[in-house]
Amino acid sequence: MQKPLCSPALCPVGAEECPIWAEAQRLQDECERLRELSHTDPLTGLFNRRYMKIALDREMERSRRTGLPTSLIMIDLDYFKRINDTYGHQVGDEVLKWVSRVWRQNLRRIDIPCRYGGEEFAIILPGTRLQASMRAAKRLQTTLVNSPPQLGGRQVPLTASFGVDTFMAREELTVRSFLKRADHYLLEAKVKGRNQICSQKPENAKRTPEVTLDERIALFGPPALPAKGMARKNRPSPKG
Repeated sequence: MQKPLCSPALCPVGAEECPIWAEAQRLQDECERLRELSHTDPLTGLFNRRYMKIALDREMERSRRTGLPTSLIMIDLDYFKRINDTYGHQVGDEVLKWVSRVWRQNLRRIDIPCRYGGEEFAIILPGTRLQASMRAAKRLQTTLVNSPPQLGGRQVPLTASFGVDTFMAREELTVRSFLKRADHYLLEAKVKGRNQICSQKPENAKRTPEVTLDERIALFGPPALPAKGMARKNRPSPKG
């Protein structure tokens, strides 16, 4: 690594190439690398379970401030043990990496895909209502079914179960309780036969527009007032 230059005024020993400054930069780079490793799943490159909880807490707090919802999709690959037993664990690892690429390719840049553990994944969707989250889950489900991975010249059939839930700012929920609620819908999808998407019933969700007036203001600011000249022009003239 090239030694960073610093001025003699900044260097404790007055050197043009300061060894102390270079060591400080190296340690800073190493700390950043370790921080990234602590948040990343080594197999898939997705965020890990530890970071997922940090990010979910952050997005729920953002929802409380802005009034925008936060959605969570919990995903479990169906019969993944059967894939390991049939094709071997190396193919199983390749399937997990392939699935992770599918998540990245079919999500927005602001979404946060994470490996929750084993063959289970969690996806945080900031500023997203339940209906839009269900559509996102359906898109992922369709991709798995219609475009299974081709590994080692073999097609590996793949499906997944999905549990979808949405946190609204008015709710009194912790990260743990939100995860538990989404996991409940994931379990429901498995009980119903797997390869299902489950969430709260539509009648239990308030029927609100996709974007409310408050959310529009939070995203784009208050609406512009009409110009004074325009207001006078549109004002009805007095009779007489």
